Amino acid sequence: MTLYLSRLTLRRTAPTAALKPLLDPPEPGQAADAHHRLMWSVFSDGAGRERDFLWRYDGRGRFFTLSARAPTMSDLFQPHETKVFEPRLKIGDRLGFKLRVNATKDRAAARRGPKSERRHRRVDIVMDGLHRAAAADVTRADLRDRVAEAAAAEWMKRQGAARGFEPRLTTVEGYSTINLGRQRRQGATLGILDLVGSLEVTSPDTFLTALAGGFGRAKAWGCGLMLIRRIP
Repeated sequence: MTLYLSRLTLRRTAPTAALKPLLDPPEPGQAADAHHRLMWSVFSDGAGRERDFLWRYDGRGRFFTLSARAPTMSDLFQPHETKVFEPRLKIGDRLGFKLRVNATKDRAAARRGPKSERRHRRVDIVMDGLHRAAAADVTRADLRDRVAEAAAAEWMKRQGAARGFEPRLTTVEGYSTINLGRQRRQGATLGILDLVGSLEVTSPDTFLTALAGGFGRAKAWGCGLMLIRRIP
């Protein structure tokens, strides 16, 4: 499986600058939708194309993508910086990571009846933790930070057990929510965690497959791409 890691930078020419309110609007939900469309402009090659790429925006006019195909050129971007992504990993390798993720878990939606008949729904791990937590001696912001750190660490442990790595350190750089507000997804709210840390590879093939597929949900909206680097 060949993958391509690319950095796409919006041009700063006058024509592109004039389109900035459309390409990179200030409201987070609108920006996620605009960036989603912008990424498809360099990866779509037909109406039937299914998404085979991950992406994230760095907030400074740059997008990072991991894809099964190299992105096509566009007048909206500077020449793409693209290289084949084929890290040589072995068991025990230590990696630093950076991950923007919509992390969720299943929670029973029906508490009555036999366990086999219970329905489940996806819930955001931070909001779910806040609903369950109670701490009168701290502000809601402080409580959210505590819940986010604990929930993210536990979520990464579960991810690692299934995807070929063991987290060594997980730090929450930020947590935010965005409302996509699109007509067909009216009111769809995403919780987004920005995580950094380190991990140890336990199964190289499993981990590489996970990198290609992405982590968590909302991958179409700029989540799920894990950026990695080697560390001592």
